[in-house]
Formats: sequence, C-alpha cells, structure tokens
Amino acid sequence: MDGHTLEAMRTTLRGPIIGPDDPDYHQARKIYNAMIDKRPAAIVRCTDTADVMAAVDFIRDRGLELAVRGGGHSGGGLCLVDDGVTIDLSPMRWARVDPTARRARVGGGSQLGDLDHAAHAFGLATPAGIVSTTGVGGLTLGGGHGHLTRKYGLTVDNLLSADVVLADGSCVVASEATNADLFWALRGGGGNFGVVTSFEFRLHPVHTVGVAVTLWPVDRTPDVLRWYRDFLPQAPEDLNGFFAALAVPPAPPFPEEIHGHKMCGVVWCWTGDPDQLERTLAVVGEPAPPAFHFTTPMPYPVLQGMFDELMPTGLQWYWRGDFFDTITDEAVDVHAKYAENLPTNLSLMHLYPVDGAAGRVGHDDTAWSYRDAVWSGVFGGIDPDPANAEAIKRWAVGYWEDLHPYSMGGAYVNFLGADERADRVKATYRGHYDRLAEVKAAYDPNNLFHANQNIEPAGRS
Repeated sequence: MDGHTLEAMRTTLRGPIIGPDDPDYHQARKIYNAMIDKRPAAIVRCTDTADVMAAVDFIRDRGLELAVRGGGHSGGGLCLVDDGVTIDLSPMRWARVDPTARRARVGGGSQLGDLDHAAHAFGLATPAGIVSTTGVGGLTLGGGHGHLTRKYGLTVDNLLSADVVLADGSCVVASEATNADLFWALRGGGGNFGVVTSFEFRLHPVHTVGVAVTLWPVDRTPDVLRWYRDFLPQAPEDLNGFFAALAVPPAPPFPEEIHGHKMCGVVWCWTGDPDQLERTLAVVGEPAPPAFHFTTPMPYPVLQGMFDELMPTGLQWYWRGDFFDTITDEAVDVHAKYAENLPTNLSLMHLYPVDGAAGRVGHDDTAWSYRDAVWSGVFGGIDPDPANAEAIKRWAVGYWEDLHPYSMGGAYVNFLGADERADRVKATYRGHYDRLAEVKAAYDPNNLFHANQNIEPAGRS
C-alpha cells in the first residue's frame, strides 16, 4: 500500500487510519499474544457500521489482504495480517441491556467485561469465557464456553441476532427469522462470513455466584483427575468446574507457602442456593487431601475478571486444543506427565466442561459440531520472555501430540494454532464442514475473509 492509497482511505472513513509511519503504529499493532509480530500496511479503527462497510469496499476493490480485530485475543494472531489492512473494531465498544426482555446488544469491538458490567446492574449474565478482556466477537463466533456453560449453554446458544457486514459491503441482520443460513454458520463458524458489528444475546438471572478454588499437590494429579471425570458430569448443573494444571501464582487468595508450587486444581462456579455450595463441595477431599481450598460468594463480573492480572496483554503464548468425551486412564497419565513438567510458571492446561445445557442443543442446530463432547481442553505454553518461546511451544505441541489419540479428533476453533493445517479445521467442524462451505460460497464466494481458521467456499478449487 503506497501513501496515496493510505490517504485515499483516510478520506473515505470517519475513524482513524494508522499506517507504519504514524507514531502510534507499533502500539496499535500489539495484541494479547506478544509472540505475534505482524506488520499491517494499515490499521483501520472503525467507529461505526458505516465505517466497516466503507472499509470492506475499499479493501476488496483494491485487492488488499484483510483481517478483522475485535478484542485482539486471537492466540494465533489471526486478527492481524502482514502488508494488508486490519479492520479494528475497538472503537465500537459498548453494551446496552433491556432488563425486561432479558436481552443485551453489544458492539463488535466490546470485551466480555463490558457485557458483564452492563448486565450485572440488572442481575443478569450470559455464558461467555473466563477472562474479562477477551473480545466478545471472536469468542462468540467460535462458539464460546465459560463458567455458566453447564447451566445455560454455549455463548452461541444465547445469541439471538447479529448485524453483519458482508464481503460485498452490504449490511444484513442474521437471526432465526432473517438470513437463517448465515445465522446458523455464525454460531461456531468463526470469522469466515463477514464482520459482525453488533451481537444480541439472551440473558439469564445471575448476580452473585459461589466461587471455590481447590488445589492438590501435582503428584496427586492421577487420583484427582480420575475423581473429577466421574464427579462433575453427574453433579448438579448449577456447578461448573474447570480442571487445571498450574504453578500457583504469587497472589491472593493463595498463601505464600504454596506460591510457585506445581499443582492440579479446579476452579468452581456455583449458581444455585448459596447455602448449598459448601455441602456440594464437601467431597473435594475424596481423591486426596487438598493443599488449598477456598470458597466465597462473589459478584459474577468479579469472577470473570479474577485472572485478568495474572494473564495480562503482552505475554508469549502458544496453545493447542482438543475435545474429549471421556478422560481415559491413558489420558490421565499424559496429563500427569505434562503437569509435572510445566515449562514456566505461567504455562497451564485447562479442561472446560461443555456438557449439561450445551449438550442438549441439537447437533445440527448450530455450526458447533461437538454437542457430544464433555470437555474442551487447551494446553497453553505461556511466558513473558521471548527467549522461552520455543520451549513453551515444544511443551504445548508435545502435550497435544501425546494426548490427541485419546481425543474426539477436533478442537474448539478458538484453540487452534495459526500453524495448524486445513485438516484440523475440517476435523473441528466434522459433518458440518460441507454445509459451512456452502454458506461461505453464498456470502463470501471469493474468500475475502480468509485471515481466520478458514473454510473454503464450496466449488472453489
């Protein structure tokens, strides 16, 4: 892109256009994962839907590469593109709640914390992630799971409509009643079909939740994980708990004597009667005596932001993921091996429950194709030092390679790395891939939106 093209774009859009010679360029191209070092020719900060429509037209008509940035949490850096244009939705960060209808409409550049804050004022929430700085857009389009999933389903199960700018520059509404094929594809198909400038969600009565954190010594991982795999699926759906392998962070509520120790644990969220949390979790000593067990009532947005300071923007990240319908004894041995050998104090493994309400949605009702999964796993190598980038990647890839034979074959699309092959995308969508390719051909036949875990338009060689 030459200077004349950049200036022409500046006259077309209302929002700021940031180029490589601008003083804030290097800050503007930073994203959550510092391992990503891409250099767009321009970053277009769109202020509204009209800006997005104009930007799409401009980029398409000039044959430029295009990426879309919502919250900037993409682990693989797919929200940036070298030498092309990133449509940055961060100025479109807002949330409006209708408490009577129990609905919220959220801007395409919003973060989960924006939605949680707005809905909490009315004692409402919707299932979405576990980190408040995560972008609403990327998380939702991939499917979305979090602390409320067993009780209220995936994020896409609570999506009611979306405003979408298509590859031809038009803007349409996608819902069950309008552009239903597009709406189906948006619910799990990623950013393949357009730029979503706003989302409308169903909300549920959630205000103060019961929160618990239970940790055991890492050498008890086999006993604890075997207990967890049997306990949680039959527990009340008011109880969500994701399993983790971690090094204990040097922060409250953890006592100093366990800081930095490798452990396994569960982070619990309880949406039922507050007086029943302690009784429900009275069994946590069954697999082994916990090294730490903490319970407290907590406003839901506080739980959502609980890990923000532990995982700030600017760390080196490399992750892989897979779905699991069971945790075999052989898989338990793999988890125990890699938990013992965490490469850095920030590296982790999480198993997120995706059963309960999420498992009762029809297999073909949305693009999410793993309604029979029980857990969504992620293996994340994390560290602030770029010198450790290769080490954390080796650990994450090795973990995935050893565990993959015991998986269901595909992964949550937001946990796929940018360097994974097209067959992994197909495995993620299983029998839904061909239908997604047909929708892609209808709405983006030339694959303008391909800086993602890409679905090729049907009929395109």
